[in-house]
Order: sequence, then C-alpha cells, then structure tokens
Amino acid sequence: MAKPITITKPVATPLLWRAYLEMTKPRVVALMLLTVLVGMCLAVPGAVPVQPLIAGLVGIGMMAGAAAAYNHLIDRRIDGLMARTYNRPLPKGRVSFTKALTFATAMAILGFALLYWAVNPLTAWLTFASLIGYAVIYTAYLKRATPQNIVVGGLAGAMPPLLGWTAITGEFHGHALLLVIIIFAWTPPHFWALAIHRRAEYAKVDVPMLPVTHGVEFTKTCIMLYTVLLALACLYPVLVGMCGPLYLVGSTLLSCGFIYKAWQLKYRDKPGLAMQVFRFSIYHLMLLFLLLLVDHYLWS
Repeated sequence: MAKPITITKPVATPLLWRAYLEMTKPRVVALMLLTVLVGMCLAVPGAVPVQPLIAGLVGIGMMAGAAAAYNHLIDRRIDGLMARTYNRPLPKGRVSFTKALTFATAMAILGFALLYWAVNPLTAWLTFASLIGYAVIYTAYLKRATPQNIVVGGLAGAMPPLLGWTAITGEFHGHALLLVIIIFAWTPPHFWALAIHRRAEYAKVDVPMLPVTHGVEFTKTCIMLYTVLLALACLYPVLVGMCGPLYLVGSTLLSCGFIYKAWQLKYRDKPGLAMQVFRFSIYHLMLLFLLLLVDHYLWS
C-alpha cells in the first residue's frame, strides 16, 4: 500500500527590506515626527509652507532612522543577550555589519543633504547634532558610563519640536524650547519604567540603568518625582500664551493620569505594572502633542 504523500510548507524567510526597516525603529520615528509636525505648525499662525513641511519631515525622518540604525550597530552585542532585542536584524545575522553601516550612513547623508538644500542649513546641522548626541554620545558612551544616562542623553531625543520649528522659520524661538523641555522631562519616567521591567537583562549586560545601580524602589520614587516635574513643564505653553483652554484641560488630565500611574507603581505595584506605565507614557506624549496641534488651530 502506497504511503500518503506529506506536503510540507516551506519556512518563510523574512523579507530583507523588513530587516532594514526594523533597524530604523519606525514606531519611535513616527512618534518623533508627530512632535516635529507640531513644532512646524506652532511656528506659524496659518498654513505651513508645503516645501519645508514635506522636505523637513522626510529629511528629519531619514536622519532619525539613521540614528536608530547606528544604535543597532553599536548595541549589537548586548542586543543579542537581551530578550527584548535578541531578535533584531544584526544579532540574528539578517543584515551584516558592513551593510548596516552603509545603510545608516547613506540615510544620514541623504537626509542631511535634503535638509540643507531644501529646508535650511540650521535645521540640517541641528538634526546632525541630534544624531551625534543619540548615536554616539548616548549609545556609545553615556549608556554604559552613568545611571543618569537617559537624563543627560535625553536632550538629543527632545530636539524634534525645535527641528520642526527651525525648518519653517529658520531661527530659534523660546516657545520651541518649551516643547523641548516637555520631552526632556518626559523621557526619564518613560524609559525608567521600561528599565524596571528589564532590570535583570540590563544587569546581565552591565548597562548601569538606574534600577540596576540604585534599586527599583529608588527608581520608582524618581519616576513619580519626574511625572510631577513633567506636569509643571506641560503648563509652560499656557503660561506664555501659546495655548488655550483646550490644551490646559487636556494636558492637566493627562498629567494627573501619569502621576497616578507613577503613584501606583510606587505604592501599589503588581506584576506588569511597570510596562503599563511605559505604554501609558507613549500615549501621554502622543495625545499631549495632538492637543497642542488642535488647540493651536482652534485658538490661534
């Protein structure tokens, strides 16, 4: 009697373009570009000029993606040891070091050229400085040097609203710096919540995140204090007349929600709560900047 024929499906191989896309951290870049867009819109009372809008978003997005790819390159060893990152393209060998370096460098050069020639030199150089701050100063040095790494290095990640503002106006403005301060205050509680959840992994690879060096309870206290500081920073746009009552009410509710989540983490902790705080912080920033955008066009 003939044996039945068994048909086996071939194992699907991930498409190469997906590996390159993954190296650019598209979700992080998308949130960053939202803050860039808000910076652009708040820079002018009416419609945003089309050319610097499109060229600015594309150029800044390309350089942010390049910075993320450099982060993958520099952290490829520790990424392979951590559960959160071991499946990234470089540790898994889906993309070679040389190809990843070429990809990141080409993205950075093209993004810089687009910003320099189609937007303005100030935005190009500021974006380049942000790339160096994140990919080199933070990832290659601060991340491994001090438990205050995310505080000091967070300035590079807080720059996008200023980049959006300068892309449209070609100059600095104090209002743009207030938006930078908001993200600067938001970054530590956002990242420390993740660091609490991944404390054992950071300890294993000798990265001195605050929960590793000072303990989880101390980190929880810092998160709660920073959420209060963030709530105060979120009021700055109202105090200088940038925003109206819609933003005031919405940002206050968001700040109260973040403070409450931080209080829960400190005094009513339970398994998985640190990741809930981390996810809440992402929605907090996204909704906060959407409020800034809507309020601007309703009250300007």
